[in-house]
Amino acid sequence: MQKYTDLELQIKSVKYRLALLKYIKMANAGHTGGSLSCTDILNVLYNDVLQVTPDTFHDAHRNRYIQSKGHSVEALYVVLADMGFFPESDLETLCKYKSKYVGHPTRKVNGIEFNTGALGHGMPISAGIALAAKKDKADYKVFTLIGDGELAEGSNWEAAMMAAHYKLDNFITILDHNTLQITGHNVDVCSPHPIDEKMKAFGWHVVSIDGNNIVQLRETFSHIPEVKDKPTFVIANTVKGKGVSYMEGVKKWHHGVPTDEQYNQAVEELNVELFRLRSLIN
Repeated sequence: MQKYTDLELQIKSVKYRLALLKYIKMANAGHTGGSLSCTDILNVLYNDVLQVTPDTFHDAHRNRYIQSKGHSVEALYVVLADMGFFPESDLETLCKYKSKYVGHPTRKVNGIEFNTGALGHGMPISAGIALAAKKDKADYKVFTLIGDGELAEGSNWEAAMMAAHYKLDNFITILDHNTLQITGHNVDVCSPHPIDEKMKAFGWHVVSIDGNNIVQLRETFSHIPEVKDKPTFVIANTVKGKGVSYMEGVKKWHHGVPTDEQYNQAVEELNVELFRLRSLIN
């Protein structure tokens, strides 16, 4: 039985977006657009798929999640806080002097598996962990989230080749495919396309979904591994800046802090959506 309904998870996503904007604003720093685009993915992973809690985090048989696109750590922080890994009030120190809540994931923070942020590292690390699970005959799965710009890193393609060779069907890479990176659209900076055909050629099972759709995310993750002996690559088509009208699909919000006026507008828009979703509860 699922812990949350689809509607309840949709409400959680809006709350997560409100929270991450709050702490980015307080810190006067953050990667806003990418955090907003991957919020739904993290929501479904932690609340529906991973079954990782503060009590199970050190269990050798736990599922693993590694956020390779570490710059979008604000989304991860608010989800971990909601899961009870640390008090949400800790995030008031985000990016402050001597705070462990810095701008990329670090193992100093409860609930984080590995330090990441240097792009192209999370996928190879995750592939190694998945291989270790196979050798140990363990049944846990390893999930990693990568960003569009990371596909230019050769280490990812080495990991892709290795994962297929060792038939790591316990390994799932999710691409937060919001089509933008720090300097512009992927197709203009260094086109990775056709992504699906390339990953299939490397020997992966490839699924393409709406990465901001709770129902599609749940359905996809519930069927992994869908193909035996093949790692899974999920192309999660998302919108950079999702949920805030003036941020959606705009390059400059890769990182950036809204002004007071912009922040108030974002909060108002998200609160309108929150009211709409709550009105659907029977």
